[in-house]
Amino acid sequence: MDTSSTDSSVDKKTVPAEQHLAHVASADLDVAAQLTAGKEVKFTSEQAERVRRKIDWHLMPLMCVLYMMQFADKTTLGQSAVLGLMNGTHINQQQFNWLGTIFYLFFLVFEWPQNIALQYLPVGKWMSVNIFIWAVALLCHAAATNFGGLFACRVFLGICEGAITPGFMIVTSMFYTRQEQSQRVGYWFFMNGAAIVMLGLVAYGTLHIKTEKFMPWQWLMIITGIITLIVAVLFWFFFPDSPATARFLTPEERIIAVERIKVNQAGVENKHFKKDQFIECLTDPKTWLFFFFSAISNVTNSLSNQRQIIVNGFGFNPLQTTLIGCVDGVVEIIVIYCTVTTATYFKNFRAYSGALAYCVAILGSILVNALPSTHKVGLLFCYWISITSIAPFVVMLAWVGATTAGHTKRLTTNAIVMIGYAVGNAAGPQYWKKQYQPRNHIPWAILSACWFVSMVLLLVTRVYLARENAKREKEGHDSTYDEVYIEDSDAGEKGGQVKVDKAFLDLTDKQNRDFRYVL
Repeated sequence: MDTSSTDSSVDKKTVPAEQHLAHVASADLDVAAQLTAGKEVKFTSEQAERVRRKIDWHLMPLMCVLYMMQFADKTTLGQSAVLGLMNGTHINQQQFNWLGTIFYLFFLVFEWPQNIALQYLPVGKWMSVNIFIWAVALLCHAAATNFGGLFACRVFLGICEGAITPGFMIVTSMFYTRQEQSQRVGYWFFMNGAAIVMLGLVAYGTLHIKTEKFMPWQWLMIITGIITLIVAVLFWFFFPDSPATARFLTPEERIIAVERIKVNQAGVENKHFKKDQFIECLTDPKTWLFFFFSAISNVTNSLSNQRQIIVNGFGFNPLQTTLIGCVDGVVEIIVIYCTVTTATYFKNFRAYSGALAYCVAILGSILVNALPSTHKVGLLFCYWISITSIAPFVVMLAWVGATTAGHTKRLTTNAIVMIGYAVGNAAGPQYWKKQYQPRNHIPWAILSACWFVSMVLLLVTRVYLARENAKREKEGHDSTYDEVYIEDSDAGEKGGQVKVDKAFLDLTDKQNRDFRYVL
């Protein structure tokens, strides 16, 4: 049916106030309820597909460009290691490692405040402010002449990054169905690989810039900082805060957009903090399974900052190392694509696709330790094999959003997961010690152990969620929230009630017993 006319596609239905079975305040509801309460929405699959494509064209380019820049910006430190950063700022290996750690320590400290801000403030605008401050901090790196200056810049980068990935997780769950989320998270996570390619090419170019007082690493900071500044402005003006207010959608398309995601049983958003959802999050076992997975798997993420030093230690010179770094990005794109594709198109395959990627990564790390130093090309290929370890975290990010309902609970879960991310990343740089170079046998052994434990945690999470689904199947349909109404001021002088769909009551996955966990 054509949705060009609101009257023909959306019919409001009210009932007398005394006939309702349950009444809720509008503040307790999801924002989507304001659009759909009491309305019978009819649309075709073709109309839904058209709205989905429109959302893709307006969200994905901005999200992909931003994610590329945020990854490029935080890994400029590792790239700068072979562009003269350590000599130019007079820092040693231990101080270099601490610059990686301090970024994540401040990310950790500010992660909960950032998620509270995402609950109360417009998501798109808040991310834009953080991107702007991030860009300024990155530009300031070029003026740093010692450890203290770099330290201060990294602090602000860590604070601001805390809004980006949680913000993206929320936006992805607002606009996409659970079936679509893994692939969309994969799309913007692909850009980590694109960032590595871009950064490698820019770094290669800076090696050919001949200036007396400006070193190549400083040019790298300036170039990436300016690009990020431009992205911040674009985000402010063009990125939506939610499907209920997206300017690029017509009023009818907004209704279709929120009705499309009703199958998630998780709603869009609610701007009121709910203490009961916060407590439920803290007592939910899957929250802590995701936390420990995030923490342990990201202990190995220090590989991204150390990769230039690792490849250089295989026997390649700085110019070769810079160009070879571009291949890292291509490999990352390929492995993320393969992993999220299998997680999306094979039913209940999320944990299995992540476990398979870890098996490949563990093989790569074992071979890096086993091959002799004379086989530098073999070592390089084994290192590339180990890059498959990045893909399971991408699957997990989408999995968190798809298995958590209730806006406060979802934001709190995101915060806890990202705190785990920060803990792992803060610890990671500390085992890359000078004494282990050039082969880094101990660090590679630690990587293997962490990847194995992470794989086990993924599989345990799947078993837990499958058992919960089985328990709910035995319970049968839960009718508790089938008849819920809110006051409708447009229903006439005597007032009336309009029915609210269960999906838009801002229920948690525990409260809604009809919620089923994807596996």
